Amino acid sequence: MDEPDTATQASPDPGDLPHPSPGGCFPVVGIGASAGGLEALEQFLSGVPPDSGMAYVVIQHLDPTHKGMMPELLQRATPLPVMQAKNGLKLRADHVYVLPPNRDMSILDGVLHLFKPTAPRGQRLPIDFFLRALAVDRRQQAVGVLLSGMGSDGTAGLRAIKENAGLALVQDPAEAAFASMPQSGIDAAMVDIVGPAATLPGRIIAALRQGAIVDESDPAVDGQLKSGLEKVLILMRTHNGQDFSRYKKSTLYRRIERRMGIHQIRRIADYVRLLQNNPQELDLLFREFLIGVTTFFRDPAAWDSLRDLAFPALFASSPSGRALRAWVPGCSTGEEAYSLAITFKEALERHQPAGRYALQIFATDLAHDAIDQARQGHYSAGISAEVSADRLARYFIPTDNGYQVGKEVREMVIFAPQNMAQDPPFTKLDLLSCRNVLIYFTSELQKKLLALFHYSLIPGGVLFLGNSETIGSATDLFAPLDSKSRLYRCIDGRPHMVSVDFPTHFRAPHGAGSEPPATPPAANLQTLADQLLLRQFAPAAVLTNDRGDIIYINGRTGRYLEPAAGKANWNIHAMARGGLRQALGEALQQVISDHGRVERHDLAVEDDGKTSRIDLTVQYIEDPEPLRGMVMIVFAGLRRKTAAKRRTKAGAQSSREAELEAALTQSQNEVRNLRDRMQTSEEELKSTNEELQSTNEELQSTNEELTTSKEEMQSLNEELQTVNVELQSKVDDLSRVNDDMQNLLNSTEIATVFLDDRLRVRRFTPHAAHIIKLIAADVGRPLSDLASDLDYPEFESDAREVLRTLIYSEKPMATRDGRWFRVRIMPYRTMENIINGVVITFIDISVAKRLEAELRATVASIEGNPS
Repeated sequence: MDEPDTATQASPDPGDLPHPSPGGCFPVVGIGASAGGLEALEQFLSGVPPDSGMAYVVIQHLDPTHKGMMPELLQRATPLPVMQAKNGLKLRADHVYVLPPNRDMSILDGVLHLFKPTAPRGQRLPIDFFLRALAVDRRQQAVGVLLSGMGSDGTAGLRAIKENAGLALVQDPAEAAFASMPQSGIDAAMVDIVGPAATLPGRIIAALRQGAIVDESDPAVDGQLKSGLEKVLILMRTHNGQDFSRYKKSTLYRRIERRMGIHQIRRIADYVRLLQNNPQELDLLFREFLIGVTTFFRDPAAWDSLRDLAFPALFASSPSGRALRAWVPGCSTGEEAYSLAITFKEALERHQPAGRYALQIFATDLAHDAIDQARQGHYSAGISAEVSADRLARYFIPTDNGYQVGKEVREMVIFAPQNMAQDPPFTKLDLLSCRNVLIYFTSELQKKLLALFHYSLIPGGVLFLGNSETIGSATDLFAPLDSKSRLYRCIDGRPHMVSVDFPTHFRAPHGAGSEPPATPPAANLQTLADQLLLRQFAPAAVLTNDRGDIIYINGRTGRYLEPAAGKANWNIHAMARGGLRQALGEALQQVISDHGRVERHDLAVEDDGKTSRIDLTVQYIEDPEPLRGMVMIVFAGLRRKTAAKRRTKAGAQSSREAELEAALTQSQNEVRNLRDRMQTSEEELKSTNEELQSTNEELQSTNEELTTSKEEMQSLNEELQTVNVELQSKVDDLSRVNDDMQNLLNSTEIATVFLDDRLRVRRFTPHAAHIIKLIAADVGRPLSDLASDLDYPEFESDAREVLRTLIYSEKPMATRDGRWFRVRIMPYRTMENIINGVVITFIDISVAKRLEAELRATVASIEGNPS
């Protein structure tokens, strides 16, 4: 959340203002206010320039029985025309519209529509009603502002605006006359900017000044913007380990643009520098990327189908007493998970299955703060617009500032942080609810997650998607259960292999799958190769690694090598021409084995139907160091005279005999080389086999250890469950004893006060408040600070004396209004026979004292008149 300076900002330059687009779609600012809102509205409108290019709609809690005077009052603070909204009125830029009394207002295609409220007075949420409609109608050009007011009206509206990439602002609670409304928006983490009311117009204009970076449907971005986005994603991954590279680029651009607008940064390169120097901004951008927007029972008809169609099917296919399992990935602040728990409860009641069933829900999300909020299960009063009154009464507990999820619903849900695209999934699930999450991912990630969901669900399990999501091409994994409600059934069959980054790493045997030696730096490679060629060779040559991949070429090698057809392959075995391939392969293999030098003379090479003769030299390189392990292959073409001379010297016998002799010699060399290679391969296979056997034994040992650990964990889990049941039983017993004790104390009608060893109030019965001025907040206060009706100056000193001597005290004491009590002070003794304070009881003896006084008066009168 951006915290602006408290100083008033200068008016922006008119050229920078966000004027309406040619299509007439201009930003609309919805301003919500309640108690103390008139002063805040005047401050806000006084900061609006006359040509801002935006329309302003004021929604305030008004008395429905009085005529509205708000337009006249606000007109004094702004030069803009201020008018009361009318049904069917089309918005115009640089105008202010005010909600009339006793009406709700919505917007569609830039036209205002008025409705008669259906909710009773005191339960209306007109700000939420309008901001939700504004979010859908204007999307990224929607702006929501919450000013001074009581309650939480407007928070749900800000959620909708944020979901549609709009801008959310609130007045600084420290400046607001009533801070409840702006503080509620801040607590929900749905606010972009917080500041004094007078500065908010300038912040809105500065944020919208950036303009649209990309078109939502087909983002046209240049190389600089793409590079900037990649840098942002790298910084995010380095900061918190989360990879957003497979989110839709248009969504990421919008979220980055929004943060740039808040900071008034025009270039993404400047924003990257801000991220590098400000880790807090990375946290804020992370929240912006997650789009943590959710509500209770979103799309009510879909939840009804889940209750009346999906759950009955699961009941019918599950044995009685079975605990169903559900997973809610991307649960945000928990509304969807709790909605699922409530729907399950309603399905049990409505359909009354023959067996007894329970549901265990696992709810996960990337945002740790959202998970923490979900675990608390406390929500603002604004959820009354999403949850029916019957559900609120049954499943929620009202609090001072909202609603707390009831115990029976809270115990059904387990919350945990998780990245569903990278972390291991939950398995053996009966139900998986992933609603309005997949729409933010690329199609590749969506396919991967759908396969993952199929792997997680049992056959017949139910997949529950959002209204904008489908299974796409995964029709072999899921079958429609209710396509309109996006309910799908998992098809029984072999699950697809899912590529998930599980933390499983195994030690590979030596030599198996090893990486090739690193290629020397290109800058030194050419220099060293040239020096070597100049020193030893002059003809055309190539430098290869031990696998024959060509690294460097010197001279003209087209007569000896040619690219193979198909995909580019720079391996010399594939590029060698006819007549050269076999001899080159044998020589290369021999050189690599022997680390020596091989020469082949008078080889015939075919080139476009012509035959030429060459000498081939293959040498293993030991020096210089950067080229060690590589092979130099040199091609030396023979002139015709030299070739003929060699053939004459070699031809003492007939030409046919010479050819046969040469073929026999070549065959013998090939057999010898093949035998050597086979021996080498056999030794390598033996070594690899021994390593594999060793690895297999290690894996077997690891598997046995894992099995033992699993059994130990299972045993420990059972022990923990037993301890949990015992603890729950003890808690229930303690609750019953506490209830019995409370009823016992109340039924005796004896005023009792429990003090600790420092004479501070620990507990008291309601009747004690009639004697000592006690309220619930007095627990923990010392006895000397309490006002009492008793005329008992030694009250505190007697209590201390009892605590010191452990001898109880009992005295009759009168009150200032004429009542009498027997005050008994006794030590407070624990079950371990430890004194830990005092117990003071007050027994009403007013009747006895009155009778005693009457008796004394009668006796005195008799003694005074003996006759």
